[in-house]
Amino acid sequence: MSKITEDKLTEDVTSFAASEAVSPGDERGSSGEIDSHERGFAGLREAEESNSVEAELENGNDVDEEEQEVVIYDADAEDAAEEAERLRIGVYAESESDAPEDDTVAPGGVRDMAQMMAIIESLVFVSEDPLPVKTLAEVLGEERGWVTTAVEELAKEFNERNGGLMLREVAGGWQFATRPEHHEHIRVFLKSRPSAKLSLAALETLAVIAYKQPITVPEILEIRGVQSSSAIKTLLDKRLIAAKGRKETVGRPMMYGTSKEFLMQFALKDLSELPSIEDFEDLAAGT
Repeated sequence: MSKITEDKLTEDVTSFAASEAVSPGDERGSSGEIDSHERGFAGLREAEESNSVEAELENGNDVDEEEQEVVIYDADAEDAAEEAERLRIGVYAESESDAPEDDTVAPGGVRDMAQMMAIIESLVFVSEDPLPVKTLAEVLGEERGWVTTAVEELAKEFNERNGGLMLREVAGGWQFATRPEHHEHIRVFLKSRPSAKLSLAALETLAVIAYKQPITVPEILEIRGVQSSSAIKTLLDKRLIAAKGRKETVGRPMMYGTSKEFLMQFALKDLSELPSIEDFEDLAAGT
């Protein structure tokens, strides 16, 4: 409240107090003066309320301006964040558009199924020996379960497309092989090339070792009835058999068994796939 307003209010209060002290005969005149003073007080109250409202409006405008500035700041930050997100999505979308489409993704997001199958196909093709899943997983740096799934899918694809090759599990690993229905044509082709066939003695010795392993040379002699030292040397040179330790008996003779190369040459997953002796007996009997 201003100084002038305070002085005016003091003067009016003094006048009002003086008017209260008039005699009863002056009640009419005093009543008029009281009305005048009340109107003056009312005017002062209205002026004060008006000033108070204006002050609140000014303060409110200041607050609104500050709030508006904060909102504008937040809006700018949000716009910047949205723009950064759009740029990020755009970069990812561009990189994804260049990647081969596939509906299966590796656990670590390293390679998808199509990439895994293509790499495994190349590795199996250039390998001389069957490739175990463990080796493939180590070379690729992928989980063994994921590699197993990829190999099985690749084998399924090759085996169902009726091409010239199959992907088979042989000797604890995976290897390409020709289809049985094409073997006759392959045999005709191979006849025109020099081959290192096994002699009958070597084949008999290999058969005895395959079904009776581990077995010693004297035991092979007892079954065949003839010396087999030369045949055993041939089989060792061709890596079809390997030493399997010594037998704990008199003289501790060396024992022999088939090798991984044997499984590869005969396209066997393991020795359980060998035909049984009963099958040969039935075949020999003509049944």
